[in-house]
Amino acid sequence: MSRPRTIILGASHWHVPLLTRAVGEEHQVVGISDEDVSLVQGLAEAWSSPVEADWRKLVDLPDLGLAYVFGPHAGMAEKCFALIERGIPFVVEKPLGTSLAELSEVRKAAEAAGVPVTVPLVQRGGPVERWLAKAGRPAYQRISFIAGPPSRYLRNGNSWMLDPAAAGGGCLANLAPHFVDLFLQGSNETVQNVDSRLSSVLHGAGVEDHASLIITTPSGREAIVEVGYAFPDSPLKRYCSYTSAGEAGFASIGSDGSATFTTVDGETESAVLNVDSDPLYDSFVRSVARTLEDGFQGLPTLAQLEDAMRPIWQAYDDHGGRENGRP
Repeated sequence: MSRPRTIILGASHWHVPLLTRAVGEEHQVVGISDEDVSLVQGLAEAWSSPVEADWRKLVDLPDLGLAYVFGPHAGMAEKCFALIERGIPFVVEKPLGTSLAELSEVRKAAEAAGVPVTVPLVQRGGPVERWLAKAGRPAYQRISFIAGPPSRYLRNGNSWMLDPAAAGGGCLANLAPHFVDLFLQGSNETVQNVDSRLSSVLHGAGVEDHASLIITTPSGREAIVEVGYAFPDSPLKRYCSYTSAGEAGFASIGSDGSATFTTVDGETESAVLNVDSDPLYDSFVRSVARTLEDGFQGLPTLAQLEDAMRPIWQAYDDHGGRENGRP
């Protein structure tokens, strides 16, 4: 099968280096864009691809088979609508916009046009999800994922992540979608109630650096999702921990990958997992290549991203929305 002619929009996004090898092997990159072309010269060399500051010049290239959409969240929907208008399948980074309404409008337009879209909710099918699944359908789940400080976005060329108007929010919008999605997929339910707390007291940035959600389903199943930009700069990168209680037992995973599962009969098994989420992006690109002709069958959908983002945007609204700097 020939490699699809592919464009990468907003290529200075910090996830793109995690995709570089797989994209180069699975796709034929015919153009990349970024507002600051100096940030993506290395990618241009790696993919032997031309660079444009204006992404609009790329969407009209001939015979495009695929696009990846990154960049400031405030401009994502416009890129998506341009691709939908041209019938180009695409991968779009969460949260896709700065409001639930933007995401919903893109989802409706893509469905109406029959344009396949998927989202790198990369924890799907990964070691964490597979281990938590041992407990069965979650009755109660708790996830904590604390990434490095917001200053890392100043260093990696994504300073817009600290601008509420461009990013739409902080750690909650950025990190929590993965883990709300895991709970919704595992429980096979929707969110009925949301309680939340947001804080920027540690770093005092314009976006929150710590957030907690308690989400409850119609049947009373509950997840606690804690995310933050509160871990120091360190080779360890982040802190994470996970627990899930279900009809089959109780599963837990520590930040060092130590994992246990105890059955309802009291028997315990142990393992050590790779809980680093960075390698999951390579696997996701290869899944995109494998499923492109089938419309990304089995990969996360925009409707599922919308379900995951609904309680997140509700949390921002509950905490003042515009008054707290969100557009």
